[in-house]
Amino acid sequence: MRRKLIFTIFALVFAAGLVMAAGQALAAEEKPTQFFGFGFYRTGPYAAGGSGYASGMEDFMQLRNMQGGVNGIMYAWEECETAYNTARGVECYNRYKDRNALYHPLSTGITYAVIPKAPKDKILIISSGYGRADASDGRIFPWIFTTPTSYWSQNTAKIKWIAKQEGWGGDMADIEKYLKGLKIANLYIDIPYGQETKPILDAMSKKFGFTVRHFPLAAPAIDQKAQWLDIVRRFKADWVINRNWGVSCTVPLKEAARLNFPREKILGVWWCGSEDDVLPAGKAAIGYRATNFHGVGKDFPIIQDVIDTVYGAGKGNISMTRVGTVFWNRGLVTAIMNEEIMRTAHKKFGNKVLTGEEMRWGMEHLNITEERIKEIGAEGLMQPMKNSCEDHEGGGLVFFQSWNGDKWINTGEVMTPMKEWVREMVEESSAKYAKEKNITPRDCSKVD
Repeated sequence: MRRKLIFTIFALVFAAGLVMAAGQALAAEEKPTQFFGFGFYRTGPYAAGGSGYASGMEDFMQLRNMQGGVNGIMYAWEECETAYNTARGVECYNRYKDRNALYHPLSTGITYAVIPKAPKDKILIISSGYGRADASDGRIFPWIFTTPTSYWSQNTAKIKWIAKQEGWGGDMADIEKYLKGLKIANLYIDIPYGQETKPILDAMSKKFGFTVRHFPLAAPAIDQKAQWLDIVRRFKADWVINRNWGVSCTVPLKEAARLNFPREKILGVWWCGSEDDVLPAGKAAIGYRATNFHGVGKDFPIIQDVIDTVYGAGKGNISMTRVGTVFWNRGLVTAIMNEEIMRTAHKKFGNKVLTGEEMRWGMEHLNITEERIKEIGAEGLMQPMKNSCEDHEGGGLVFFQSWNGDKWINTGEVMTPMKEWVREMVEESSAKYAKEKNITPRDCSKVD
C-alpha cells in the first residue's frame, strides 16, 4: 500500500512537471517575435567587414532576447549570404520581403538596387554610413535612411580635417587659405561604393581651390603598383584618401611604405579603418588614420553586458577575439539603432510586432539623445541621432582614429560636416532623381 502511494505521488509530480514544461514551451512559442531577414556576407574578399558587422548585430539581439526582448517582443532572424554581390543581395531582399519590416543592404550597389522596390514593398531601408547620399532627403526618399551619416558628409569632414592638419584654426571663412593648391588623390575601388564620393570631392575642389584626382582600381584591387607610382611620382600628392574595401584596404599602406610616402598623409574611409585592414601591414600601418562614426574598443557597459551575458553563456556569434573590434562595434551600434526605432514605434502603435510602415514611422521620429545613450550603456560608443521628414541622415558627426600598432585609438577629434552645403547638393541631386522617376516630393508640413 505504502509503495503504491509513493508511486502515485511520483506519477502526479511527474505529470505536473510535464504540464508545466509544456506550458512554458507553449508560452515561449506564443511570445511575439519581430523578424529580421539579413543579407550579410561572410565569404569573399569583404568577409571581414561583413562577418564582424553581422555578428555585432546578432550578439546584441541575442542579449536582448536573453533579457526578455524589447517591450516583450523577441527577436528572430535569419541570414542570407550575398557575398557582397548586388544580384544576390536583391535575391536576399526578395526572399524576406514578405516577412521583413526593415532591411540593411550592407552594400552601396545593393542599396541602389532595392531603393525603387522599398516604397512598393513597404520595407524600411537603412544604409548607415553607405549607400546613396542624396537619400538623406526624406521628401524624395521616404523609405530610405542614411542615419547616422552619409558618404558626402563624411568627405566634407575629411577635407576639414586635412585643412586642420595644414594649420587651419576652424573658421570656415578662411579654410580656403589652407586648402588652396593642395593635391589630393582619391584612390578608390571602382564599384558603386567607391564612385559615390567623386561628385562631392569635385565640388569641394572647385569651391576651396585644391586639386583632386581620382585613381580608380578594378576590384578586388589587390595590385595597386601603377596607381601608386602615378600618385607619388607624377601627381605628387600631398594627401591620399584611401577608399578601398576589404582586402584591398591594406595595399595602400604597403605601397606607401615601398615608395616612402608618409602613412600619416593617408586618410582612410571608415570601411578601411578596421583591425583587419592594418594588422597585415605590420609596422607600415603605425600612424595611419581613418574616419569612423562610432567609438572603438570594448570599454563600454553595453559591450561588457554582451561579453558577460551572451559569451558567458556560450551563445556568441563570432570568435570572442573579435568582440569590440571596429566592424563588430558597427554592427552593435546599428542593432541598438534598430531597437530604438522599435521602441519609438511602440510608443505610438503599442508593444507589438511592427509592420514596415510602422517601423518607417519609428525611424522618421527617431530621437536618440545623449541621455538615452548613457541609459543604454553606449556613451562614447554612438552619437546622438534625430531624424525628421526632411532629414533622413539625422546625425552627421565624423570621428577620427589612429592605429598605434596594437589597437585603434580615438584621437578625440570630432568633425561636423559642412551640413548646409551638403544639404544643398543633396536637394539638387534628389530633385533630379525625382524628376527622372516622376516622384512628387512629400509636403513635410502635412506629415505626422
